[in-house]
Amino acid sequence: MLAYLQFVPLFTAFFVALILLVVMTPLAHQFGLVDQPSARKRHAGIIPLTGGVAIFMAVLVASVATDVWMKNNPLFFTASAFVVLLGMLDDRFDLSAKGRLMCQFGVASIMAWSAQNYVTSLGNIFGNGDIALNISGYFFTVVCVVGVINAFNMIDGIDGLAGGMSLVILLTLAGFLTFTGNGAAIMEPLIIVAAIVPFLAFNLSWKGFKGNKIFMGDAGSMFVGLTIVWLLVDHTQGAGAAFRPITAVWLVGLPLMDMAAIMYRRARKGQSMLRPDRQHLHNIFMRAGLSSRQSLIAILCMGACYCVIGIVGEIYLVPEYIMFWGFICLLVLYSIVIQNIWSVLRFIKKL
Repeated sequence: MLAYLQFVPLFTAFFVALILLVVMTPLAHQFGLVDQPSARKRHAGIIPLTGGVAIFMAVLVASVATDVWMKNNPLFFTASAFVVLLGMLDDRFDLSAKGRLMCQFGVASIMAWSAQNYVTSLGNIFGNGDIALNISGYFFTVVCVVGVINAFNMIDGIDGLAGGMSLVILLTLAGFLTFTGNGAAIMEPLIIVAAIVPFLAFNLSWKGFKGNKIFMGDAGSMFVGLTIVWLLVDHTQGAGAAFRPITAVWLVGLPLMDMAAIMYRRARKGQSMLRPDRQHLHNIFMRAGLSSRQSLIAILCMGACYCVIGIVGEIYLVPEYIMFWGFICLLVLYSIVIQNIWSVLRFIKKL
């Protein structure tokens, strides 16, 4: 009986998300919360953008009903409500990049200042001892939160990608919490996973869900980004940290690198770094000849590889400075390859 009760929050999140995804579809069309095909968005038909709202509401309902998370983290849901509302407004009215960014900084401030969930130490990433941030940690955290939110927002370009990448990271986090003696907190990432799974069923048109496609929307991608960075900061800081800060960087390494490469390329061209385009990693895979589903699998495997590096580094206590400089070197290599991807592919074909 006790074992069953432990799964009640997960069942609740799953079924609430499933019900909301069905119920909210006609409302999405009624209120114009839909995505229409365009030169940049080449999907078929008008698709509801209610996936993110359903995921957020499912997590909120499950947390309040089962007292798993809401009791100690009302500010998490306050920040999440704001970011979901921001995403809904952006989905509906296509807000300006600057206005959206300012609101994201406000949401990040709730996490850093109000919730006091901020980075106090970067660890020994330079090999000269732990780097304590003190008051500068607040500002550093705000920048990190906005960065991760936008990284997940940018990577959400093909069916299943933002949701699938979130599952990879959240399940890795759940594994870390379990094996480091922090099992009491494992429900935090798992309850998000439980809410995302039914969305993926609709989004990827699994058997029995075909013909009812739903997108996550900016509300969903920004919500999962905020959730992941909130959990990573929470479990890498303080005396009871489950793992080291540099390990957290590796877990979200692929979305961060893709965002950094995109922004660097746009800056070189004199374009706005927040301007949308079709030069993301999934676009490159598809232009190279892969289908949307093949691109999804390839990118999720890449993301899983980043997580594996983080896991191995944590388990074998690889020095933090090696993990840090390894990440920087890979970031530089990734950016160079992405900037010259077609030359690289032609070279590979000649081999």
